[in-house]
Amino acid sequence: MGRLSESTGAAWDRLRRVPVWVPPTLLTLAVTLTGLGSAQLWRDELATWSAASRSPEDLARLAGTIDAATGPYYLLMHGWTAIVGDSTIALRVPAVLAMTVAAGLLAVLGARLVDRRTGLFAGLLFAVLPGTSRYGQEARPYALATMLAVLATLLLVAALRRPSWARWAGYAAAVAALGLLHLIALTLLAAHGLVVLLVWWRGPAGAGVATRHHRAAERDRRVWRWVVAVVPAALLVAPLLLKARAQRSRQLDWVHLVRLDDLTALPGGVAQSSVVGGLLVGVAALGAARLGRRALLPVSAVLLPVLLLFAAGEVVPLWVPRYLVFVVPFACLLAGAAVAAVAAVAPPAALAVVVLAGLLGLPDQTALRRTHEWPRSAPVDYAGAARVIADGQRPGDAVVYSPRQSWLFLDLGIEYHLDDPPRDVLVTEDEVRRGDLWAAECPQPTQCLAGTTRVWLVISGRHAEPLAAVTGVKGDALRADFTVAQVWPRPGLTVALLTSRPGR
Repeated sequence: MGRLSESTGAAWDRLRRVPVWVPPTLLTLAVTLTGLGSAQLWRDELATWSAASRSPEDLARLAGTIDAATGPYYLLMHGWTAIVGDSTIALRVPAVLAMTVAAGLLAVLGARLVDRRTGLFAGLLFAVLPGTSRYGQEARPYALATMLAVLATLLLVAALRRPSWARWAGYAAAVAALGLLHLIALTLLAAHGLVVLLVWWRGPAGAGVATRHHRAAERDRRVWRWVVAVVPAALLVAPLLLKARAQRSRQLDWVHLVRLDDLTALPGGVAQSSVVGGLLVGVAALGAARLGRRALLPVSAVLLPVLLLFAAGEVVPLWVPRYLVFVVPFACLLAGAAVAAVAAVAPPAALAVVVLAGLLGLPDQTALRRTHEWPRSAPVDYAGAARVIADGQRPGDAVVYSPRQSWLFLDLGIEYHLDDPPRDVLVTEDEVRRGDLWAAECPQPTQCLAGTTRVWLVISGRHAEPLAAVTGVKGDALRADFTVAQVWPRPGLTVALLTSRPGR
């Protein structure tokens, strides 16, 4: 037993010589790279691909129509895909890198606020969460926002401890980038503002962001410098916020007003596992109790954004759990403090907590690499539908989608997987020219279908009689002039080959 204790102690001493950010960074990189291309692009990622493939002028038109809030991210992805291409892996790599950096920054933040053990275990816990993999393998801005949220908080702590214009300028840049990439993440400023006010009132040590050895002079200047740092970011983001607000009815027409049970389901939503989310909340509560005043920053960084969005969601439909992914690192920091207390007594037991979190999340880790759709039992097989069309396509074939104005983006899903898709016969103005995510269709489908002898019908859901499921004048035109030659059911979709009626 004594030899085992000595061996464990020696291993811990060797680990202490490694920079605290290295283990979480390497683990997060390994986890998020695993199965990176396994799941198909899902509907939101298809929107990213569509936007990123447009010119800056077309992106500006899109931002003016429906998706201003995500416009800066789309512009960033436009530049990225111009360099590395638009494969599934290429589209997701920025999120992998962002989550990896976030884990390293979180470890440094934990070490600065509390101690090295806290930073290490915070980063390791963050690395094994299913949510870290889920949003670290998605071509959307949430991973980048998570990274910037941790970076801005780390820079704030540095500026409060040793104020300088260079540190405040770095903080201002991080906050501006955070707002441009994810408007709702700016609710983090409520937590930052609270800490800054307490620094003014009680000093950095009293606010829990420094020890009493750090100087407490110029407390009033810290407040004003924080205001000066935040104002440029607010001015930069304000036009984007106003435009996004005007587009909310189109962009979030699928969201409902928040209910109390939505709040209780949040940990499972952001962690992408109800079991792991519950474990994280419980251990984080223990960590908050252990830290005392040093818990102020991470606790407020978790609670204030959640409460602000919940309050707003009671008035306007805004509550979407993934919008709050950026608070997860701060919950991990609190949990890391609890695990660090265990590590001080029994390092193997502390590592067992991290391993337990990883094992409990394994079913969800496996499932999210099959599909990004929710629920995961309802995948949408765009690639399978595209293969059916590619295998049977002939020159002159056309394709029709139903429904067209759908968040499933049937057309984008098929076009992404086909080098030479059939002619989209009903389109009168594509989504790029419209500055939208959807194309405009012919108001008189019979005329637009004239002269077409074979049509590939792609329809959402499983349908034994796909023609009967097409509604409106489009369905009337198809039923009048075409018959079903063959049907291929695919998960979430149905593909049917229609041929013209004899004598048409």
